[in-house]
Amino acid sequence: MRLLSSITPMIRARVFQFLFAFAFVSTAQMTLAAEGVNITEKEGKLRIEIGGKFFSEYHFKDVSRPFLYPVLGPGNAGYTRNYPMKQVPGEANDHIHHRSLWYAHGNINGVDFWAEQAHGKTIPGKTVHEKFLEVKSGGDVGVIQSLNKLVAPDGKVIGTDVRTIRILNRKEDRVLDYDVEIKASHGELVLGDTKEGSMAIRVAESMRLTQPKGQPAGKGHIVNSEGVRDGLTWGKRAKWVDYHGPVGEQTLGIAIFDHPSNPRYPTWWHVRDYGLFAANPFGLHDFEGDKQNPTKGNLTVPAGKSVTFKYRFYFHTGDEKAGKVAERHEEYTKSK
Repeated sequence: MRLLSSITPMIRARVFQFLFAFAFVSTAQMTLAAEGVNITEKEGKLRIEIGGKFFSEYHFKDVSRPFLYPVLGPGNAGYTRNYPMKQVPGEANDHIHHRSLWYAHGNINGVDFWAEQAHGKTIPGKTVHEKFLEVKSGGDVGVIQSLNKLVAPDGKVIGTDVRTIRILNRKEDRVLDYDVEIKASHGELVLGDTKEGSMAIRVAESMRLTQPKGQPAGKGHIVNSEGVRDGLTWGKRAKWVDYHGPVGEQTLGIAIFDHPSNPRYPTWWHVRDYGLFAANPFGLHDFEGDKQNPTKGNLTVPAGKSVTFKYRFYFHTGDEKAGKVAERHEEYTKSK
């Protein structure tokens, strides 16, 4: 105060003006962060809130691979199936490895990282969380970046990956970017040709096109960027695919966007009428029916190198037209 009393009234007024402006900006930034994307850790999970509303949890401890569950939209409606995380009457209990939203591939150096349970003589590997490289809340975007180990059934680490998930602060929809950098950190990696992969989500049961035997027919639909619809979208190449259907009294949609920088863009799609929805750039011999060339879709990552795949999940209301999926994809293609 003595310092302020010793300077001229004009300078003193400007000092107070600066301090007021600084306090206003700081308060505005804190308010924005509080109303933006907030990520907190608790009991082996990261809880994600957008605008103070629960959106999802990132599960990383004591699991076969990291996954996001639940994924909530308007009115807390769930975009994904609950099983096997939660038993809900009427839900199909098939494919225990279809855990809401996840990334995995069914053949890396011959190891199956897609399945969770042994099948035949095949024992699956595990994607083991090593550490977080960044966990950041923010007014515009929240970030989860993790380092994971690809562990074979014998306990040997054959490679690593870095997963970067960005959750955008959007009021009327939900947008999640999921980037995976697969590193040949422990020697050459061969990402093998199989339909079992890779960037995947299992949609809510009511969004299915078909239902288990004895239940009413499903009312969901699938459409891709090329105008192909429903069951015909399986194994086709497209820039994006949208899966939409009824959830409660509203129609919800999920679109996955393939990024132009990805190898083999536009990708092939392992999308099923029973609810599995996955982008897969590897399963060429399955998708194209080339059974004589089972390694056609192999992708080799030399020792010490890496390959990166980028995807966007766009959770919206309505069908692909109401959600303006094509326009939203164009926006995504302009991102790095």
